[in-house]
Amino acid sequence: QVQLVESGGGLVEAGGSLRLSCTTSVRTFSNYNMGWFRQAPGKEREFVAAIRSIDGTTDYADSVKGRFIISRVNAKNTVYLQMNSLKPEDTAVYSCAAWRRPNYKDSPVDYWGQGTQVTISS
Repeated sequence: QVQLVESGGGLVEAGGSLRLSCTTSVRTFSNYNMGWFRQAPGKEREFVAAIRSIDGTTDYADSVKGRFIISRVNAKNTVYLQMNSLKPEDTAVYSCAAWRRPNYKDSPVDYWGQGTQVTISS
């Protein structure tokens, strides 16, 4: 079983920044495409960002384009989500996701992290 653990959530004022991290125990981390989803109170889980393993290509939800950056460091088995210009509507539980290649953002997630709370005050 693949273990994913998120960290870096917290409370931040609107306009501020926060960086989330997701670490995984697998040695073959480079064989996984990675992503982030979020679920706000009263809302369904939604896609936020994803990054491919083979070439580092990234994809973002329209709501976060230009503000969020997803990246990965394979040597650390870690994927990051840098969140800038945060808005109150970004408040949600953010979860890390892993897809075994070649699966990607439009496929069912193979492994989920437990989630980390991000709260943005106005």
